[in-house]
Amino acid sequence: MRKLLVAAVALAVSAGALAQSSTPAFQNNQSEARLLAANNQGNAELFFMIERLQEEVRNLRGELEEQRHQLNQLTRQSRERYIDLDQRIMELAERESTPRAGSGGSGSGTGERSQSTGNATTVAKEYREPSAEERQAYQRIQKLIQEQKAYDEAIGELYDFIAEYPEGDLTVNAYYWLGEVYLVKPQLEQAKQAFTIIATRYQDHRKAPDAMYKLGVVHDRMGERDQAQRYMKQVVDQYGTSQAAGLAKKYLEAS
Repeated sequence: MRKLLVAAVALAVSAGALAQSSTPAFQNNQSEARLLAANNQGNAELFFMIERLQEEVRNLRGELEEQRHQLNQLTRQSRERYIDLDQRIMELAERESTPRAGSGGSGSGTGERSQSTGNATTVAKEYREPSAEERQAYQRIQKLIQEQKAYDEAIGELYDFIAEYPEGDLTVNAYYWLGEVYLVKPQLEQAKQAFTIIATRYQDHRKAPDAMYKLGVVHDRMGERDQAQRYMKQVVDQYGTSQAAGLAKKYLEAS
């Protein structure tokens, strides 16, 4: 039985070999040619796709490097602009805070305001009315500060606003908000300079009482309690009916 099974298997193998050898040679060659052509086409398409992807990667890298270069330029320019404007503000604040002959100084309560009761009474300054474009720019800055809390961007916009619209009614507001944003960050020295400009140069403006009160707050946070109390007393003396004067009184009572 075992011998018969082995013989059957051998016969089947021989038959299969004979059937395979009976296939014409030209058909085998055509099949191999088609297979080779298909492989070559697939390799070519794959190579093309790889080349295209590599080219896209190179382009993306180039764009990234260009954007990085532009960002570095903008960062450097913004830093230089902020340094320059900060320096200008500090110089202006120092110049305005220097007592003038016969003026009694900024802390005497006899500033050059028509509302003051001192000897040097002058007509209150008239501020330029803002244009529609100026109002829109100011409102955009307000959104950056109050809604978006984008303080760094707001600082840049405030500097631009002050430079583009000098000596206007909203310009004083811009100085005030510059001080407020610096106070929040907190960058106390910059906040002090911004509030000082209002308290010394724009004493008759509606933001003057608030700016002088915030000067007291800044000095308090800097640990300079004597200076803080001096400004709080000045708010009460010069702007006794203002809301800032009420806050200053509460500070003095708690001190």
